[in-house]
Amino acid sequence: MTVSVGSITIDCAEVATVAGFWSAALDLPVDEGASPYLASLNRAGSTLPRLMFLKVPEGKTAKNRLHLDLLVDGDTPRDAEVARLVGLGATQLADKDEWGHSWVVLSDPEGNEFCVAAVR
Repeated sequence: MTVSVGSITIDCAEVATVAGFWSAALDLPVDEGASPYLASLNRAGSTLPRLMFLKVPEGKTAKNRLHLDLLVDGDTPRDAEVARLVGLGATQLADKDEWGHSWVVLSDPEGNEFCVAAVR
């Protein structure tokens, strides 16, 4: 038996807001059939897992146990990408430089953390 990741699901209160942020951040359209309760992003023909946004009644109360790491290619400065994401509604939380790597920690409009690093 073989399994694969079907989607990475992000719980949220406002599906349209969070899906819209990630749609703009990743330049991926929101899939047809989105509702106030469920939306997803997926690049047609991609091997990447689908991002799914699911409405839940409870709010976020602690640090994510799973998060996305976004990689910026060599042509775009990391700080420029961080500024673009902040302009879309992200909040910059911290600059990290540990274990020989550096990255920026941000959160989406509902506080879900993610990181941005440059490809080395």
